[in-house]
Amino acid sequence: MNMIKKTIFSLILLAFIIVTYAQESHSINNEHNHEHEHPKNELGISLSPVYFIEGKELSAATHLHYVYSFTDTKFGVGLGYERIFDEHKHNFVGLELNYRPIHNLTLNLSPGVAFEGDHFDEKEFAMHFESVYEFEFESFHIGPLFELAYHPEDFHISLGIHVGWGF
Repeated sequence: MNMIKKTIFSLILLAFIIVTYAQESHSINNEHNHEHEHPKNELGISLSPVYFIEGKELSAATHLHYVYSFTDTKFGVGLGYERIFDEHKHNFVGLELNYRPIHNLTLNLSPGVAFEGDHFDEKEFAMHFESVYEFEFESFHIGPLFELAYHPEDFHISLGIHVGWGF
């Protein structure tokens, strides 16, 4: 089973690298035609099915976050919260470290803590990696997201939809 996890993780990482490189290359060639700054603040929500790799279980999840983008950079920082609606009532609270290699693509690394139900006193370290591709409609954006998350008891992956408001 560990070999399957490593293979899945390696394939996903390779896909992200290829897509990011291709988009960055395209962006550099067309930068003068498409350059505009991302909003300084963002509130976002996502909905997705979540698959627990070790437990072979499928659940639903929602993720909420706020991100502040630094002026004239591709970086942002904020806070995020994820709730998985399963029998364990998984919760995650973490720091959102945000990077935009191109305008419409966002990569997030989120270290934080996971706990079940109301048991915040039993928290454990967890790490989330998320990518979102955004289609913008004035101050709102929507797009697909992919998340890979490490929690001490299991890894989970999710593919869903992200909606955000920039201001």
